[in-house]
Amino acid sequence: MTLRRSSRVAVVAVLAALGLSATLALAVIIELTFEDLHLRGTQVGQVGTATILGSANCAACHGDFDAANEPFATWQGSLMGQAGRDPLFYAQMALANQDTVNAGYFCMRCHVPMTFVTGHAYQPDGSTLNARDKEGVSCHFCHAMVDPVFRPGVSPPQDLAVLAGLADGPPAHYGNSMFVLDDQGRRRGSRADPETPHEFIHSPFHATGNFCGTCHEVGNVAVARQPDGTYRYNALDQRTSSEDPSHLFPLERTFSEWRLSAFAAGGVDMHGRFGGAGATVVSSCQDCHMPRVAARNTFFSSTRPDLRRHDFAGAGAQVLDIIAAYTISDPAVDQTHIAAGRAKAVDMLQRAASLQLAQSGATLSVRVTNQTGHKLPTGHIEGRRVWVNVVFRDTSNHTLAEHGAYNPVTADLDTASTRVYEMRVGLSAEAAALTGLPPGATTHMALADTIEFDNRIPPRGFDNAAFEAAGAPSVGHPYADGQHWDDVPFPVPPGAASAHVRLYYQNTPKEYIEHLRDANTSDHWGQTLYTLWAATGKGAPIEMAAASIDLSIPCSPDYNGDGTLDPDDLADFIACYFTQPPCVRADVNGDGTADPDDLADFIAAYFQGC
Repeated sequence: MTLRRSSRVAVVAVLAALGLSATLALAVIIELTFEDLHLRGTQVGQVGTATILGSANCAACHGDFDAANEPFATWQGSLMGQAGRDPLFYAQMALANQDTVNAGYFCMRCHVPMTFVTGHAYQPDGSTLNARDKEGVSCHFCHAMVDPVFRPGVSPPQDLAVLAGLADGPPAHYGNSMFVLDDQGRRRGSRADPETPHEFIHSPFHATGNFCGTCHEVGNVAVARQPDGTYRYNALDQRTSSEDPSHLFPLERTFSEWRLSAFAAGGVDMHGRFGGAGATVVSSCQDCHMPRVAARNTFFSSTRPDLRRHDFAGAGAQVLDIIAAYTISDPAVDQTHIAAGRAKAVDMLQRAASLQLAQSGATLSVRVTNQTGHKLPTGHIEGRRVWVNVVFRDTSNHTLAEHGAYNPVTADLDTASTRVYEMRVGLSAEAAALTGLPPGATTHMALADTIEFDNRIPPRGFDNAAFEAAGAPSVGHPYADGQHWDDVPFPVPPGAASAHVRLYYQNTPKEYIEHLRDANTSDHWGQTLYTLWAATGKGAPIEMAAASIDLSIPCSPDYNGDGTLDPDDLADFIACYFTQPPCVRADVNGDGTADPDDLADFIAAYFQGC
């Protein structure tokens, strides 16, 4: 059954009075209406379905001549081009619809925005999507977008009439896919000198981060920020009192993370790490995600030295694997384009961070530096994580200890032994009472109203107060203003001669994929996703960076590394030393063998100090 929120409170209260668990009421969900989810911008019916052309129309000129650089092939290999064919998205949307009626109407705004032209957003489970919808964030859709904030002398004059035609007025903020489409479908782009046979409007908006912020800033429109900084559910069947994403519970803050970084405030010289051909200083989202290249925009146009390649590469390599497997027989999808897009995503990940290693006595310090213009990792909060893997080896290259070990067979990560960078959300006591779910950390993202933890590494220019105000604070792991790195200490085990460190990224971890499967009671998407995930390597982590260091042999009477010198250390060493053959950790002096010299060295260190 489905009940309004007030009815749910009554159900939970009755169950409590009867001494029964509120979890018995888990079939009760919050019944949002389209009014709850209403946002300004282009509405269903305001743009004709024939006005925004299919991407095959664009491919006639912008495709089939240079797959490595042309707009069509690079777009089709990206998550933008495949957003409407993404099983992960549909599995996520299924659970959102189970928790909050009509949630899919909100979800589809970004992933399949053509549904607000075709009208198929009104079926929130996605069951009426057609081929046009499934083109995802399509070519003409993006190139028909209008800046909702008119800027005299900058915005095209044609924008005034488009914005004036919006019944609710234009959006005042960038985010939550509050897009405005040219109702005549006039194509726009950032170049003032296009070579095109069709009507074209010069749009500086398309070269700005504001354009990207339209979709890459997401707040739960049904959960609003309170004056004390907490979040609470809105009253039902009412529009949100604020469309400012910073006033809504954060589901993605990539745009604000960039907007408040040093990149947006004039740019950062990254010495060619990002930006493509000839780039040094990078500032906008497009600088990194649409790198410059000397190429042609159409098969008939001249070569430009700074064409913006439509890669849109991010961190979605593992999702592209799943999409490729899902669309293997789809004639509308070119698998070579997806493979190229995946390679670019891996390349982007390998530019996103760097490692520096240093030894201080019995401690190895690993510094992880965020080289991106947003948090590391960033994006949609569910599933995405980065972690540090450290392997200590002796002089014979035997492994003595490992932190952050990942088992590719079981897809399990040893999270307890290392640092994992991620964001976790939860339910407040009030939200728990309304939903019948336990307070604290939750997997019910659509119902979340608290940030339980966020230790993701900030970008250059980080400011605690500004990020807090934008709804993107660090929680449970403080960073100083200006800090865009994190230092992680690891104990050096006795006998260690070297340390080998890797930084890994994963956005489809087993626990998350299993949750999307097991919690789904409404359709096939959870199981479909799991099957595809298992068949494509179980979301095998992607190496972002690697570094190694030769270690000096520290004095280590704290044999078990618990920070305290006590009889347990002596007992552990003796047990290791007299094992037959002696275990490698008994090689205290690192000469490759555990012998009486090691015993003497340890006893001396234990009783006399180093």
